Amino acid sequence: MLNYIWSGLIIGSLLFALTVDTQELAENRFRNDQALPVTLEFPDGYAPNAQRQPVRIRIDSTTYANMFGVDAALDSAYSSTLVQTQEGRKVEFDTDANFPEPLATIQSYHATDDNPALRGTLTSAPAVGPGTARLKTALQFEPVRFRKLRNIAQAALDFAETAASLALSLIGILGLMLGLVKIGEEAGLIEALTGVVQPLLNPLFPNVPEDHPALANISLNLLANVFGLGNAATPLGIKAMEDLQSLNPEDDTATDDMVMLLAMNTSSVQLVPPSLLVAIMGLQINQLFFSITLATLCSTVAGIVGTLLLHRVPYFRATSPHHNNDTEADDAAE
Repeated sequence: MLNYIWSGLIIGSLLFALTVDTQELAENRFRNDQALPVTLEFPDGYAPNAQRQPVRIRIDSTTYANMFGVDAALDSAYSSTLVQTQEGRKVEFDTDANFPEPLATIQSYHATDDNPALRGTLTSAPAVGPGTARLKTALQFEPVRFRKLRNIAQAALDFAETAASLALSLIGILGLMLGLVKIGEEAGLIEALTGVVQPLLNPLFPNVPEDHPALANISLNLLANVFGLGNAATPLGIKAMEDLQSLNPEDDTATDDMVMLLAMNTSSVQLVPPSLLVAIMGLQINQLFFSITLATLCSTVAGIVGTLLLHRVPYFRATSPHHNNDTEADDAAE
């Protein structure tokens, strides 16, 4: 079901982006085929042989409003650089320039890590003599098309890269933690831990037999979350789910115990802030210690109570694998 939801969201976002992009193209919002009249001012006079020289650009607000159909507040002048090459004359605005819409969108659309500046090409290049202080011309900006679709595609690639990096980083942690769990099993530590936590977890996981290793893995998973070890909790949670699945009479339906583990794992109390927050906030995280503990405690209580209440709802109870298994056993006994 979750896959269908994600697929629907992706398809919906693509349709929305395509609709917006098509509307922008139909309205020609960014005036891709038009040049904006501007006035160039050369503080040191125009130098024909200089490849790069400072220039100030003035844009008339009335002309801007008539061209783009917006009432925007423009700066009196924009500091820029005139770049002269064999391909023509181009202008690069300073990166700290503050542009109104739609120039701000044009800038962000074409911005790169190496060059985030707004760039334009002089479409009219009249003869300019050395030392000229003022020149009236027009700027043609790079076209903007299908920006929403491009943003979605870029976000998909970025998150795919993040997912791959996360998966690779978890391989080492997964191997380490599962190896430690295996050593604990061989040394009898898991069995000992099971005996300690069994009285506490039995009411929450009634379908797990006594001395079953799932109880120890559940406790290890919860302890890792309590102490902010999210990466370590992941493999332990997977191992606990595998143990619970071994007790599941059905292959395609989660048991009440699996739902309870998921609720507790997701809403776990945290006495130690997550390592990610520590890395971001540093020592300032101490100011949030009480808030984090209280919030996660409330979320854990809410998760446990909500899960127990849902277990009693007739619809969910009727679909519980253990409930169905008990019902079939009673019918067979009769």
